[in-house]
Amino acid sequence: MGSTDKLSFTFNDSPSIGIELELALIDKETGALTSAINGLLERVPDQYASTIKPEFMQCYVEVNSATCNTIDRAETDLRAKLQAMQKAADDMGVGLLWTGTHPFSRWGEQTPSPSQRYADLLDLLQDLGRQLITFGLHVHVGVDTGDKAIIICDRILKHLPVLLALSCNSPWWENRITGLQSHRSKIMEALPTAGLPPQMSNWSEYVWLVNHLTKTKFMNSIRELWWDVRPHNNFGTVEVRICDTPGSLEDALSIAALVQCIVVGLSEEIDEGTYQHDAHPMMIRQNKWRAARYGLDADIVDGITLECKTARERAADMVDTLGDTASALGCSKWLARILEMAKAPTAAERQLKLLEEKTTHADLVRELIAQTRV
Repeated sequence: MGSTDKLSFTFNDSPSIGIELELALIDKETGALTSAINGLLERVPDQYASTIKPEFMQCYVEVNSATCNTIDRAETDLRAKLQAMQKAADDMGVGLLWTGTHPFSRWGEQTPSPSQRYADLLDLLQDLGRQLITFGLHVHVGVDTGDKAIIICDRILKHLPVLLALSCNSPWWENRITGLQSHRSKIMEALPTAGLPPQMSNWSEYVWLVNHLTKTKFMNSIRELWWDVRPHNNFGTVEVRICDTPGSLEDALSIAALVQCIVVGLSEEIDEGTYQHDAHPMMIRQNKWRAARYGLDADIVDGITLECKTARERAADMVDTLGDTASALGCSKWLARILEMAKAPTAAERQLKLLEEKTTHADLVRELIAQTRV
C-alpha cells in the first residue's frame, strides 16, 4: 500500500463472525514440533485449500472458518475442516496440538515457510521473528463503518485482559515452566507493531497512521499490524487477536461468542450515544500483565473505580450483562459455557497438572492431542 492510497472499510450489515485458529503440528512418536505443513496441505480436500493455510513457520497450520451469521454455523464449518485436517494428519503420523506454545521444542530449530513475504519479515525482525513459535485464536466480528470499528477497538480494551485470562494456554517456553499462564502474549509483545494498540479517534487517524508507518518503512504492509485488537478493512470487522489458542474447539467457540457479544454490545452503545470514560492505557497494561501471569485468578482493576475483581468474577459479570445480546445472536449456550470456564482451571493450569501425572513432556503432548480430537 503506497503512502497516497486510500483505505476503505468494507460495510457489514450484520455482526458476522469469523474464527482463525493456529494449531501446532506434532510428531506423534517424539511429541516434538514437526515441519509437516506441506504434506498436510497436499492431503486435505481441495475445497478447503483457501481456508487451511500455511503460517510463518512450517510447524503449524492456520484454519479459518467461513464468514458465519452464528456461532453454531461457525462450529459446523470449523468441525468439518478440523476433521478433514485431522484425518490428513493421522495419515502422516502427525498430531494437532491445541496450545499457545510448545512444552519443549525450541524455536531455533524450526523452519520458515517458503514465502517472499515471510522472508522479508525475517529480514526485518531477525530473531524476534524466528521466535514466533506461538499459536493464537483470532475472532472477527462484522461492523458497519470504519469509524465505529476504531471506537470499538478503543472501548474493548478494558475487556481484553479477561479474554486473555479465559484463553491462557502457554505456560511453557524453551523446555521451561515460565511461571506465566500466557507466555505467548509476552513473545508477541516483543514485535514492534504488536501488543495493545494506540488510542485513535476515528478512521481517518487510523488511515494516516497506516500510511505513515508504510511510507517510513517501519512496516512493509498493513498486514504487519499485529495489535491485540485491530480493525480489518477488507473484511469490515473488528479483529480480536489477544487470545492464546484455547484448550479445545468448544473453548474457542465460547470465547468467540463472548467476543461477538461484546462487540455487538459496544456497537449498540455507540449507536445510542453512550458516553465512554477512558481507561488509562497503563491500567489496561497492568490488567493484561496480571492476566498473563495469573490467568483467571488475576485481580482485574476497574479503570474508573479502581475496584479489584478476579478475572473469574469479571467474566461472570460480562455473561450476566450480555445475556440479552447473546439471546438475540443465538449464542446463549456458548456464552453460558464461559461461566463454566470461569469456574474451572485454565488450560495452562490443566497442562501443568497433567504433567504431574505423566512421565515425560512427550507423554503430556500425546495426551493433550488425544483429549482434543474433534
